[in-house]
Amino acid sequence: MKNRSLFAQSLSTQIYCGLLIAIACLTLSSCHSADYYYYKFPQYTFANRPVPPSKLAQRVMIAYTVNGSSTSTAGATGSLAIVDAKRDIRSNIENTVPTFQIAGYNSGYPSMIFNFPAEVHGYVYSNTDGSLATIDYSKESSSGSSTKFPQAASIAIPPTFTHYYAAEERSGQLAVLDNTTGGTYGLNLPDVYKVAVNQGDTVVLAMVRNSNIVYRLVKLNANQFPTSAAAITATGATDCEPLNLPVYCIVPVNPAGAGGGSNAFDRPVGAYFSLDGTTAYVLNCGAECGGTTSSLTLLNQSTLNVNTIPNTTPDKSAFVSNVPIPGGATVALSDATTLYVAGQQQMPDGLFAGYLTTVNLAAAASSPSTAVTGKYSISDGTHTKLLFADDNTLWIGSQFCATGERQKLNENYNCLTRFDLGGKTAQVVPNVVPGDSTHTVGYPNTNQNLYYYGDLTGLCWVQNFHKVYTAYGGQVHVFNTADGSEIDNEFVTVQGTALDVAYMDAIADSDN
Repeated sequence: MKNRSLFAQSLSTQIYCGLLIAIACLTLSSCHSADYYYYKFPQYTFANRPVPPSKLAQRVMIAYTVNGSSTSTAGATGSLAIVDAKRDIRSNIENTVPTFQIAGYNSGYPSMIFNFPAEVHGYVYSNTDGSLATIDYSKESSSGSSTKFPQAASIAIPPTFTHYYAAEERSGQLAVLDNTTGGTYGLNLPDVYKVAVNQGDTVVLAMVRNSNIVYRLVKLNANQFPTSAAAITATGATDCEPLNLPVYCIVPVNPAGAGGGSNAFDRPVGAYFSLDGTTAYVLNCGAECGGTTSSLTLLNQSTLNVNTIPNTTPDKSAFVSNVPIPGGATVALSDATTLYVAGQQQMPDGLFAGYLTTVNLAAAASSPSTAVTGKYSISDGTHTKLLFADDNTLWIGSQFCATGERQKLNENYNCLTRFDLGGKTAQVVPNVVPGDSTHTVGYPNTNQNLYYYGDLTGLCWVQNFHKVYTAYGGQVHVFNTADGSEIDNEFVTVQGTALDVAYMDAIADSDN
C-alpha cells in the first residue's frame, strides 16, 4: 500500500510538472513582439519578392525636396521617404522606428519616379544635378546614379532596362544610353521636349515643342555607313551619331511626300502604345498647345521599329488613321477596349476647360469618325496623370488648374478628378465650393488655402486597399477610391515639398 501511495504521488507530481512545462511553453511561444504579428510575411511572398528591411508590405515611396526648386543647381536637399500605406503612418506600429527612408539617396530635387515593382526596382530623376538614381526595392536603398541627363524635360525607360532615353530640351538633344553596349549618344534635335518608348523597347518616338513633326529613333547596322553625313543622305534622317560609323539616327515620321496622312500631327505631346504591341497612339494637343485641332494619330508600330532602317527617302508612312478628340489630348490610358484621353478644349471665352474623352479602340482604326463614345467634364489644367484604381474608378491629375473655365465660373477648380467608370460620372476632389466655409479642403497645405490644393504632380494606387496617394500642391494627400473622401494625412506628410509618389508593392508595372 505504501509503495502504491508513493507511485500515485509520483504520477501526480509528473502530471503536475508536465502541465507546468506545457503552460510555460505556450507562454513563451506567445511572447512575440507586436512587430512579429503586424509585420509577418507569408512563407511564400508574391512573385517571390524579398521581404524588405522595413518589413512593410504596402509601401509608398515619396520623393520630396527640403529646400530645392526645379531650377536649383546647388545646395538643395532632397530625400525619398517610405510610409506604411496600409495604416497611413510614417513609423512602425511600436514607434520604435520613427521614419523609413531610401538609404544612400542624396539629390536636391527628385521630381520624377519611374516605378517598376515587378522588377523590384525603380529610378528617380533629379533636376538639380540631372542624376537618374537606381532604387533597389528589396534593399530599400539607392545604388547611386545610373547616368545623368542635365535638365531633361522628359525621360523614358522601358521595363527591359536595355536603354534610357531623355529629351534634353536645353541642349537640343535626344540622349540615348545603350545599356547593352555602354554607349551614350546625343542626337541633335533642337527644342525636343518629349520622348516615349513602348514596353518592348522597339519603338522610340520624340516630339519637338511648337512643332507638328514626330521623330522616331533608328538603330543602324554595324558599320553600315562610314559617316553620319552618308547615313543622313541615305535615310533622310535629321541627325545620325556619332560622326564616324554612326549607330543611331533620328528620322521624321510620316514626312511630307510619304502620303497616307503625313500632315495628321498637330502639336504632338506624347504617345500611348497599345497593349497588344501593334499600334502607337500619338496625342495631338491641338489648340491647348498653340495648334489647331486635338486628335489621336494611329501609327503602325512595325513601321516604327528601331531596327526598321529607311530604304527610301522620304521614309515609309506608318499612318493608320486619325481620330478627332474634341476634349483635348495630352495623356491617355487603355483598358484594352476603351482608350481614355484627357486634355482641354478651348471655350468661346478663350479659356480652356478639362475633358475626358472615351474612344472605342475597335472603331479607331476602321471608323475614326465614330470612335469617340463620350466626353466628360473634369478638372482644368495640363493633364499628365491617368490611373485605374479600386471601386471601378479612374483618377486624372493635372497642373495649372487655377486659370481655367472652372475658376472663372466659381466652380471647384482643384487638379484631381475621380471618374466612376460604371456610372460615367466625374468628381473633382477634394469636394469644395469656392467661397463656402462649410465646403473646404480637409487638410490644408502650408499656404492655408481652404479651397485649392495646387498642382497634382504625383499619383499612385494602393491596390486592394481602396485608396490613392498623391503629391498634391507640394504635400501628401490620400483619398478613398470608394467615394473620393480624403483620409487623414497627419502621419504621412513630409517636411518639405512632395514632388512624386509611387506604390512600391504594386502587382504589375502598369498598375502605377
